Amino acid sequence: MAPYTEQVLLATGKEDWASNLEDDSGLTADFVKGLKGIIGKGGEAFDPFTNVLITASSLPAADTPNSTTAYLFPSFQRIRSIPHTSEAFSNFATAYLKAPRLHPMHDGLSAAQKAALTRDTSKAALVPTPEPITKPTILICGHGGRDQRCGILGPILQSAFREELERRGIEAEVAQISHIGGHKYAGNVIIYLPPNLEGHALKGSGIWYGRMGPEQVEGVVEETVVKGRIVGELLRGGVMQDGGNIGRIVEAQLKAERGEQETGILRLRPRARA
Repeated sequence: MAPYTEQVLLATGKEDWASNLEDDSGLTADFVKGLKGIIGKGGEAFDPFTNVLITASSLPAADTPNSTTAYLFPSFQRIRSIPHTSEAFSNFATAYLKAPRLHPMHDGLSAAQKAALTRDTSKAALVPTPEPITKPTILICGHGGRDQRCGILGPILQSAFREELERRGIEAEVAQISHIGGHKYAGNVIIYLPPNLEGHALKGSGIWYGRMGPEQVEGVVEETVVKGRIVGELLRGGVMQDGGNIGRIVEAQLKAERGEQETGILRLRPRARA
């Protein structure tokens, strides 16, 4: 996975999209174009040191006409019914997506240029009030319009996760999402674990897994969602709310396991697909 500062997850109510979201029909393309017009390449506030992922999801679409509900990770916030206006896109990006502190490479910019790239939380008052996300959220690439591998495997994994979570009585959101890169690693799964999970080693983080099959869902739910442990053979990377390093969590886990397993890395059976 590529490093990123925030993932903006659009609730579209759909389970597949055009290969490029800008070419999708209706509200999805409008929102993506509007937001990229602010922070995307060529946008007025584009910052190459602040990578924001914009991803569509199958989560239920907003009820308010001409608006979109967005989920923010790893901020773990949901903002309902953001209007599709240039002012709303600008205020949303400025309040939540721009850098709180600029990279030192921006030191040579003018004060006005720096201000255009810097977060201003006062703008949050001009968009709908955010709500905290308090349940685990599992996102599975099912973007068949981009690559049929994820289009086939995504729905299978979604059903498997829902069944396993229901069996265990765990409340969680499970959704299909658009392309996140690396379709050769299908199935691609992101598990976001909210910061309110007391005593959970991975709270406030997002764990990216690849080459995951339905036979591994039970083990991943047990180890990552319940026990807060990373499955090393599936890991593609991760992000933490406080800017922490997923690699250090893996190192700590390996140290704790050393001497208990020959490899030192938690493995599930059956193993990941080749």
